[in-house]
Amino acid sequence: MGIALDQVFHPTDFSEGNQSAMAHALRLAQLARGEFSVLHVTEPNTDVEWGAFPPVRKLLQQWGLLGEGAEHEDVVRLGLLVKKVVRSGKKAVPIISKYVADHEPDLIVLSTHQRKGMARWLSDATAEPIARSSKVATLFVPRQVHGFISKETGNIMLKRILIPIHHAPMPHGAVEAAVRLAEICECDDVVFTTLYVGKEGDQPSVEIPLRDGWQVEHLVREGDVVEHILSCSEDNHADLIVMATQGQNGFLDALRGSTTEQVLQQAKCPLLAIPR
Repeated sequence: MGIALDQVFHPTDFSEGNQSAMAHALRLAQLARGEFSVLHVTEPNTDVEWGAFPPVRKLLQQWGLLGEGAEHEDVVRLGLLVKKVVRSGKKAVPIISKYVADHEPDLIVLSTHQRKGMARWLSDATAEPIARSSKVATLFVPRQVHGFISKETGNIMLKRILIPIHHAPMPHGAVEAAVRLAEICECDDVVFTTLYVGKEGDQPSVEIPLRDGWQVEHLVREGDVVEHILSCSEDNHADLIVMATQGQNGFLDALRGSTTEQVLQQAKCPLLAIPR
């Protein structure tokens, strides 16, 4: 149950600020021994040097997963399949949407600006709906945060996971995804915190398996949902927030005006959105 990582998809703009999201996508695909696809959207009639793509082998060497002078075959022996893709067009969102619809990845990893910069992904109201990708989990890595995977060392720093829960959408998919991600990252010491904003006793029932080194805590608060999610994530030093999303029209449409989007705009850690 939970999230699969057989295919991890990452759209990149080649910027320095994108490097953290790239590291998260590559490391997760490597841990899962899956496929890692990188897509760059370029302006029409613009040539792209393949050398401009993030240097996968160099990064794996830097992390100590490959030796010096490693070849493509050594990457394959890690169980990792790397695909670098270029598409041309004036608007990135429809191109990303089509790629997701055609290839059906298990996880999308997006680098996002917060506040003003979120509009880069969400402002194009005429972009075709991303309905065919509505079941795709999406990991948002804000450029202003370090995240739970070090881009310098590849080390995993996933110690505390916050899971906001509610009745709509039901939280079970988010809980399963959080557990599965901890398993894939081989986390031996992690605290799962569920947060329900509402009246005591009204919260949905969720079960998180207990394993050696794993802890579970349940919090209930009353008041503003976004405010409590953000304050709990900071007070508990969350490394990741995992949220179920309500929308039916794709991983971007599900965010517009939602609680998830509001949290994402201010969160100080990555956010994993799990569509209903």
